[in-house]
Amino acid sequence: MATSHTCLASGMVSLLVHFEWTWVSILVPDDAKGEQFLWDLRREMAVKGVCMALMEKLPVTKEMNKPEDWIFILRILDSSANVVIVYGDRSTSTALFFAGGYHLTRHKLWITTSQREEIGLSLNLFLNTFHGSLVFIHQSSEIPGLKHFLRTVNPSKYPEDIFLSKLWANHFNCCFAGTFCGENPECPPNASLASLPKPFMDMARMKSIQYLYNSVHLVARALHEMIVMGGEETGSLRDARFPVWLLHPFLKHTQLENSVGERVSLDENRLEMSRYDILNYLNFPEGFELHVKVGELVSQGLHGHSLTIWKKLIEWPIGFEETPHSVCSKSCGLGFMKIPQEGQPSCCFHCILCPERGITNETDSDQCKECPQSEYPNMERNRCLPKTVTFLAYQDPLGMALACTALCFSVITAMVLWVFVKYRDSAMVKANNRTLSYVLLLSLLFCFLCSLLFIGRPNTVTCVLSNISFAVIFTVAVSTVLAKTITVILAFMILRPGRIMRQLLVSGVVNSVVPICSLIQLIICGIWLGTSPPFIDIDSSSEPRSIIVECNKGSVSAFYCVLGYLGFLALGAFSLAYLARNLPDTFNEAKFLTFSMLVFCSVWVTFLPVYHSTQGNVMVAVEIFSILASSVGLLGCIFAPKCYAIFLRPDGNTSKGLKGKAYFRRK
Repeated sequence: MATSHTCLASGMVSLLVHFEWTWVSILVPDDAKGEQFLWDLRREMAVKGVCMALMEKLPVTKEMNKPEDWIFILRILDSSANVVIVYGDRSTSTALFFAGGYHLTRHKLWITTSQREEIGLSLNLFLNTFHGSLVFIHQSSEIPGLKHFLRTVNPSKYPEDIFLSKLWANHFNCCFAGTFCGENPECPPNASLASLPKPFMDMARMKSIQYLYNSVHLVARALHEMIVMGGEETGSLRDARFPVWLLHPFLKHTQLENSVGERVSLDENRLEMSRYDILNYLNFPEGFELHVKVGELVSQGLHGHSLTIWKKLIEWPIGFEETPHSVCSKSCGLGFMKIPQEGQPSCCFHCILCPERGITNETDSDQCKECPQSEYPNMERNRCLPKTVTFLAYQDPLGMALACTALCFSVITAMVLWVFVKYRDSAMVKANNRTLSYVLLLSLLFCFLCSLLFIGRPNTVTCVLSNISFAVIFTVAVSTVLAKTITVILAFMILRPGRIMRQLLVSGVVNSVVPICSLIQLIICGIWLGTSPPFIDIDSSSEPRSIIVECNKGSVSAFYCVLGYLGFLALGAFSLAYLARNLPDTFNEAKFLTFSMLVFCSVWVTFLPVYHSTQGNVMVAVEIFSILASSVGLLGCIFAPKCYAIFLRPDGNTSKGLKGKAYFRRK
């Protein structure tokens, strides 16, 4: 008939979760009831993430009245858990009462399930020991008429009841006439249980009496149903002689609602609707005690239970100025994640900061979650912030510096071209193949200008044009240098007998080197565009707080084929110019071509490792710098000496001057 404690265990764990107590000690009697409650409690604790710091079982087969019997108290006091759950029956309550002399309440909050009738007359002493404790007490409805019965009952009304006679003899030291008196005097007529301490009159609300009350009603209902059903086997019911086992099926299936509105049944699968009051036990000076209801636990059958707590009404035990804390490890704040401690329960952990891209926006998080690619974590690692979209813009200091440099050298190149056009009939310009010089200057001008395509927000057009124009224009420039080198070599060789070299030089066949080499590069670029052309790419990993919009090369193989072919032409031009460096002074342009290709090759050999070691906007800046540096190298090494001779050495800018001595030497 007793209610199950499954709801009670679940409700107590809900109370722990409500106050965030995840580290508790448990005290239960060492019997079947204690084991069942402990099993229910630990199951709920495992579900709700509450851990057991210490578990003690009190023996129920012996009296604990020696100091050595209270060694468990020291373990409880030494435990780091500030909350202790006690499953209370008579033996547990008595043990805790005697343990009061050991200051059991020092900095500990006790949550107990002790029932009033189990504590008995020592209730007041028990309360004085545990100020601020929380006690779950099953709500009991008063049985109608029972309190009046207790006030008026006496042994004279029930002379056959030996228990009443002994009760009167023990508490009133008297007896009624016609009962077992012994040596006690006769009781006065007004002797009543109402004059005894309160717990006697509270028996009207005791759950154990209600169980007995319901049991009698249930058996009566079952017997009634047997009589109504009738039958040969039940014919001797009035004589109380019948097989007892015949009553079992009626008891199992009989249900009733008692006088206080409770549904009573012996079905093991019945849905109990239990209610528990949560009392805060207080004691004050002069022995004044107060039991304050601070909450309620209501079982709802299959729907679980509901817990109500009025926190402001709770008076915490001595030693706690606010709501107690009972945890194995302090909570991990926002931006931190839990790492379990080896060999410890799950409630014991270390807190570490989330990794670079991770955040947590809740406490005690088991793992960090990564921010989306378009966001980055803040310094506290508790929320994600949107990344800014960046690219090598003209407004940036680096982009502005590179753009100004490109424009300045473009103007300088245009001015050199104007000089060569103006002085096209001079000996200096004629001696260096005017057509190739014009082509080289135009290609260098476009080289400087094409670097501007790499600056600004990329789009599909600029991605394709910047890479293709770079490849083709530089191929024109390098092939022009190659053609000029061949021209120098042929001009030297015509001094020797023979007409073939002279015809090659006069016919202008050398100029065809530029379109042929450029055509090959165009074919390679066409294959690049046809297979995997450059496209816009989003780089969200190079910089943690920025999204970089950049041009992806598409086919890496095609890109390196373009660079490889360009390097092959540059190496060929450098080799020929180096071999022709010692020609007579009249044709000393080979030295300048050698220096120009040395600078060109040095820049692009350095470009490859630097390019691969950078990311984002810096990678684009490295590419632009390489274009500008190599173009400046060609412009300065090849055309600076010629401009010097045109403007500062006019005497050397004549046929006589060129034939007589070198134009680059001083007198």
